[in-house]
Amino acid sequence: MTTLVHATDTLTRDALTVLQPGFVGTTAPDWLLRRIGEGLSSVGLFGRNIVSPEQLTALTAQLRAERDDVLVAIDEEGGDVTRLEVKQGSSFPGNYALGSVDDVELTRAVARELGRRLAACGVDLNWAPSADVNSNAENPVIGVRSFGPDPDLVARHTVAYVDGLQGVGVAACTKHFPGHGDTNVDSHDALPRIDVDLATLHTRELVPFRAAVAAGTKAVMSAHILLSALDPHRPATLSPQILTGLLRQELGFEGLIVTDGMEMQAVAATYGIERGSVLAIAAGADAICVGGGLCDEDTVLQLRDALVNAVRTGELPEERLADAAARVRALAAWTQAHRARGAGSVPGAAVQEGTAPGADIGLVAARRALKVTRGERPYTPMTSAPYVASFTPVANFAVGDETPWGIAAELERLLPGTETGSYADSSVDAVLAAAGERRIVAVVRDVHRHTWMIEALDALIAARPDTVVVEMGLNEAEPRGALHIATHGAARVCGRAAAEAVVGTGA
Repeated sequence: MTTLVHATDTLTRDALTVLQPGFVGTTAPDWLLRRIGEGLSSVGLFGRNIVSPEQLTALTAQLRAERDDVLVAIDEEGGDVTRLEVKQGSSFPGNYALGSVDDVELTRAVARELGRRLAACGVDLNWAPSADVNSNAENPVIGVRSFGPDPDLVARHTVAYVDGLQGVGVAACTKHFPGHGDTNVDSHDALPRIDVDLATLHTRELVPFRAAVAAGTKAVMSAHILLSALDPHRPATLSPQILTGLLRQELGFEGLIVTDGMEMQAVAATYGIERGSVLAIAAGADAICVGGGLCDEDTVLQLRDALVNAVRTGELPEERLADAAARVRALAAWTQAHRARGAGSVPGAAVQEGTAPGADIGLVAARRALKVTRGERPYTPMTSAPYVASFTPVANFAVGDETPWGIAAELERLLPGTETGSYADSSVDAVLAAAGERRIVAVVRDVHRHTWMIEALDALIAARPDTVVVEMGLNEAEPRGALHIATHGAARVCGRAAAEAVVGTGA
């Protein structure tokens, strides 16, 4: 079948419209503004683009001075994955902490306050929440980004999060469809594979996504994962069976389908970003996310030209590209209408339904998420500066290594003179030497996944039984230490809540 191509201008604009690229810098480069003028409808922001709310507001105003309906997207999950506060740590706990509390009104209030801050800075599409059911505790990339391992719990909190964001005019992008929770491979590095039957997928992975679609999520992000029961050949992002057959036709989703980052190795290593982008749009995706790693003009032009050429050769139907572009413009119109009304005027935007004052809701949630387990001997709260030993695993790409974590800074605020060190092996001699007579606080993250970390804790507690252990990842290992504090995440507010427990001032 020959595809008829209309005006080149229209085709090129549609190809630009479906891209969601990133860039380098805290102001928009000339090339980006020029491409926005030519039809680029979305821009993705990352930590490298943000230094303060004032600067971010100026940046989004600069983008909209070029085109008022441009979609400004961000990967702001709160918790471990933050771009707004990449250098400080998030003011909001992540999904695992919220799921552990299991108060949907609290989750809605946290999402509303986060959305309010995004809207105030001119950001109107958030690549969140993660609706993955973290059924595999060994998962290296989801973990605390999930509300938990129970599908129904994840579903109700996903709905509350979507409601909170969209109630203040920020479009939610529920991810990573059809579910990245049962993987032991990070799709940033390679292609994960899930080999479960369709019944399991429908009763586990798909439950939160069905709920999010029913709740009106404006966008859904695809996962670069191979689900053999649905498509044994192509990852979900490139699969017509999954994006069109399952998400569009079976689940009835009519909003924007966004791909996960196309430069991730799960797709790029096999297909390349150009062919991958063409296959994604052909499969039913509407927007190509790129920019976490590749963030220059050449990338935008390569993807634009790949889409245009695919239409001209008949590989990509022109109607499919036009439909994708139309869905991008429809979401842009929705966000533009909310901005015109003013997010602050949205009913309920400034009221946290009695849960807590808006500005403090993240800390309130972090405190409620703490699980404190006391050892056999009575615990005496610390009154003098301790030594904090952070046992540090390698950060996954989504979290990054720029964002600080731990409790040392918060303990220093409460107990001036607190010192800290970072360790990456099982030897504790250096810890004991550095600590001297000080009491020790050992901070870990996903200790159950790291044999060396388990060995280090065992040796440290044997030598110093009064050691306090703070787990800031999945709370899977048995509690140990004189005091064991599970924060259910490594956000800055989680560290503060833990520090308060160490000194005995917490709730």
